[in-house]
Amino acid sequence: MGKLDGKISIITGASSGIGKGIALAFAREGSSVVIAARSAEKLQAIAETIQASGGTALVVPTDVRDEAQIDALFAKTMERFGRLDILINNAGLLGGAPIDEFPSERWNDVVAVNLTAPFLCTRAAFRIMKAQGGGRIINIGSISAQRVRLNSAAYSATKHGLWGLTQVTALEGRPHGIVCSCLHPGNVLTEARAARGRDIDAEPMMTMEACADAAVF
Repeated sequence: MGKLDGKISIITGASSGIGKGIALAFAREGSSVVIAARSAEKLQAIAETIQASGGTALVVPTDVRDEAQIDALFAKTMERFGRLDILINNAGLLGGAPIDEFPSERWNDVVAVNLTAPFLCTRAAFRIMKAQGGGRIINIGSISAQRVRLNSAAYSATKHGLWGLTQVTALEGRPHGIVCSCLHPGNVLTEARAARGRDIDAEPMMTMEACADAAVF
C-alpha cells in the first residue's frame, strides 16, 4: 500500500532531473502521474518504466511558456482521470549571466518558465481543486530564493517570486482545503550535472531521490 494510492498528480518538467525523480517516486507510492515537458521521447521512456512496474502514467508533451498548452495539459488530465489531487510546479530554467550582459529575451524566457508558468498551472489547478474540495500544490523553488549567487539575476528573482506565489496560494487555498508549499533544494546531482563531468566534490550535493522523498512526504 502506497502513501499516494489513488491520487492523481501533474508534474511539470518531468523529463529529467528533479521532476523525473518525483514522477518515479510518486508512481511507486501509488499515484497516477501526468508527466509534462517538451521532450515527448523522454517522457515516453519514463512512462514505460512506470508502466512496467504496474503504475499509471499519462504523457502530455507541454511547453509551459505557452498558455494554450498548459490549458490542454489540465484538460487532458481531467478528461482521463476526472480529478486532480497534486500539482508539482517543477519546470525551470537557469539562464545565468552577469546583469550587464543579460539579454532581455533570455530574461523573459526565464520569467516565463520559472514564474509565469507556475502561476498559470496554479490557477488551473486551483479551479479544479476548489470545485472538488481540496488538493495540494508543491512548488520547486531553490536556495536562491534565500541566498543568491553571482550571475543569477533572472533565476534568483523568479525563485523569490515563486516563494511569494506559494504564500499567496496557501493563504487563498486555506478555506478550500488547498495546501500549497515550496521545496528549496540546494545543489542537486541531476543527470545533466553528472553528464557535464562537474566535480561533485567541489560543493555539497543532494540526490534527486532526496528531493523526491521530500515531495512525497
